[in-house]
Amino acid sequence: MTETNGARRIDGRRLLVASHNKGKIRELEFLLGGLKMDLVTAGELGLPEPPETGTTFVENARIKALAAATAAGEVALSDDSGLCVEALDGAPGVYTADWAGPDRDWDRAMRLVEEELFKVGARAPEQRRARFVSLLCLAWPDGHTQEYLGEREGTLVWPPRRGPIAYGYDPVFMPEGETRTFGEMNAEEKHGSIWGAPGPLSHRARSVEKLVAAAFPEGIRP
Repeated sequence: MTETNGARRIDGRRLLVASHNKGKIRELEFLLGGLKMDLVTAGELGLPEPPETGTTFVENARIKALAAATAAGEVALSDDSGLCVEALDGAPGVYTADWAGPDRDWDRAMRLVEEELFKVGARAPEQRRARFVSLLCLAWPDGHTQEYLGEREGTLVWPPRRGPIAYGYDPVFMPEGETRTFGEMNAEEKHGSIWGAPGPLSHRARSVEKLVAAAFPEGIRP
């Protein structure tokens, strides 16, 4: 481990992804796939999911990363992400997954957002502005943490428009400057590339780009 001005860099060849969310894991594996590093998930190690009791993305990301790092005794990476809708005062925000219910029914979640927008009369595109947030937390067993924020602005559409790999709220989120929703894009189109042109498109790609630049030495990068 190396440390500069309080910020640490990873020297190891393995990173623990503190998540049981298959869609999130798939995206992190895609984005970090070029690293010369093995990724292992909390589920593969049999680690439990800690209660997400925080009221901010940072708090929940730290809870998940620190729980995994402490239990496994190694560096862990977590992601707390969500959809923030302007007309709904930032909701669902940190409670994004809760709107999908205990069975994570994302069709239900998207429908709830649309119902709430209908209640406040948000019909026109300029009334349906939203942003996706990805807050990554890197944690060490000794309690040290580092956070990296990625955001993507866009507009909510209805009805949902999806492709074969869409999950979460992707089918209703059309990123700024695009004519398709995230749900209609493949992984390369949604995220871009953190290793070269085209640049990062998604919120998660943008947080990962910051993470890699700050915490991964050149020897681990492609």
